[in-house]
Amino acid sequence: MTGERQIQGVPFPSFLYGTAWKEQETAKLTSLALASGFRGIDTANQRKHYCEAAAGEAVAKAQQAGSLSRDEVFLQTKFTYQSGQDHRLPYEADASLDEQVAQSFASSLEHLHTDYIDSYVLHGPMYRGRLCDADVTVWHAMETLHAEGRAKLLGVSNVDLPQLRALTAMSAVRPAFVQNRCFAKTGWDRDIRHFCSNNGMVYQGFSLLTANRAALIHPAMDQLARRLDRSPAQLVFRFAIERGMLPLTGTRSADHMAQDLACENFEVSAKELDRIETLLL
Repeated sequence: MTGERQIQGVPFPSFLYGTAWKEQETAKLTSLALASGFRGIDTANQRKHYCEAAAGEAVAKAQQAGSLSRDEVFLQTKFTYQSGQDHRLPYEADASLDEQVAQSFASSLEHLHTDYIDSYVLHGPMYRGRLCDADVTVWHAMETLHAEGRAKLLGVSNVDLPQLRALTAMSAVRPAFVQNRCFAKTGWDRDIRHFCSNNGMVYQGFSLLTANRAALIHPAMDQLARRLDRSPAQLVFRFAIERGMLPLTGTRSADHMAQDLACENFEVSAKELDRIETLLL
């Protein structure tokens, strides 16, 4: 994998392509992302916002064409509670939670044409502000998949710091990844990023651009972008990588895909990184 890092002995790429909200364009855009050089695909078995099967179709076509092997593509998908789904459930509505995890995971394997998932993520705790018994049950079911070798890494998304602390304390297998919407106005989710750094986890940031339009047009960002002859978007992604994040992008543009990946090809000073980190504080 280009620019790969490792966590818990498992390699992962420096960038993920996010497939949310792509609908009928999911297969085409996932194929474009792979052709552009992305080697990490993020999806979810949540038909309300994702078309996991279409993402899997694109990955399978790349493998069949001989352009990529399975171990060259990092596949991340998620288990989503019924409250986050529409009527197109990937499991039986009246099944127990551990059985729902098993059914959703089996469906994901089928959608993605694989016999293992690189990163399996809880798509957010059941309630805001706390963990509940359901979250414990689901996490233990995910740990079973990990123990079986079918989910190489586990993660959690849309989580606050008290929930993350509680999950870390009760888990036998700690989250490898924490995926959150990342806001510049909170120091780019600084508290959770620091918790991840101190506990051997990797922070995945999504909506780095769409959630931070004020940062992208900030005079200091514009000045730095001009000096480096880069776009503000490239600066944000460079900042994210330098600060240890695994960024996601969901762009539909081939040009922007190339620009996003090119963010790895320039340097930003520590002082400039600090300025970006505190831009809206």
